[in-house]
Amino acid sequence: MFHFDHQKLSESYCNFFPATQSPAQAAGLGKLVSFIAADTSISDLRWVSYMLATVKHECEDTWTPATERGPRSYFDKYNPGTLLGTRLGNTQPDDGFQFRGRGYVQITGRANYERLGRALQLGNQLIDNPDLALDPEVAYNIMSYGMRAGAFTEKKLSDYINGYTCDYYNARRIINALDRAETIRDYAQKLEQVFKDVVVVANAPATAA
Repeated sequence: MFHFDHQKLSESYCNFFPATQSPAQAAGLGKLVSFIAADTSISDLRWVSYMLATVKHECEDTWTPATERGPRSYFDKYNPGTLLGTRLGNTQPDDGFQFRGRGYVQITGRANYERLGRALQLGNQLIDNPDLALDPEVAYNIMSYGMRAGAFTEKKLSDYINGYTCDYYNARRIINALDRAETIRDYAQKLEQVFKDVVVVANAPATAA
């Protein structure tokens, strides 16, 4: 578990990512860092760096949970009877739109909403109210659990970032094959340096997963 110097965070971040952060972006990143600081399952600074590199990409630098964009017809490709819809466990006529991507890591499909909701002891809340995945704390818990447990693709953080290796490139397989793997690797490398600057206390070695 980590403690971070929030006052230094924006300054250090801007040293590695020159574009100036807006107040909303800084607040979004600060909120995520607070969730990480309270997460007793995270003991490796490189996990922190990779998780946040993923959010930086998936949420387009906003640092807030996002919704998959497109006209309603775009989501027809996820409806029951389609290849994608079947794979995602969609069973009702409008499931493609109702269970479109949401959150810090864009969970998609009825089956994923149901499975992750139950894993986080939310019962059917994510099925009954899919927008709950946009609540920052819920979105963080989905991301943390999913990336640690391999709940998205059966690949998990410890497969790529552990006491023997740190493979930020192939870690993209935790979420989405190797889509934008190089970009996210570069983000993670910079974010690792950012967080080395702002860690005040770590209750476990920063390189021990």
